[in-house]
Amino acid sequence: MQSGRARTRDWVVRFEPKAARRIDPLMGWTSSSDTDQQVTMRFPTREAAVAYCERRGISYQVLEPRRRKFRTKSYADNFRYDAVR
Repeated sequence: MQSGRARTRDWVVRFEPKAARRIDPLMGWTSSSDTDQQVTMRFPTREAAVAYCERRGISYQVLEPRRRKFRTKSYADNFRYDAVR
């Protein structure tokens, strides 16, 4: 299986939860009164995301993206008899 890399170069702003989630007694679903958790904003650059947060007075934390570990594989490796599973 191969994972795509679409939309992985954007910088994302997500809001921290302001209210704890609670369980609905009738249905058992979890819910929250905080609608900011549903908002996700994407920016083309880190500087644009930071500038937006500073303009709006939003405290922020920058998490640097992790480097991908690229391993060259071949389809035939799926059928090797000496493969460790």
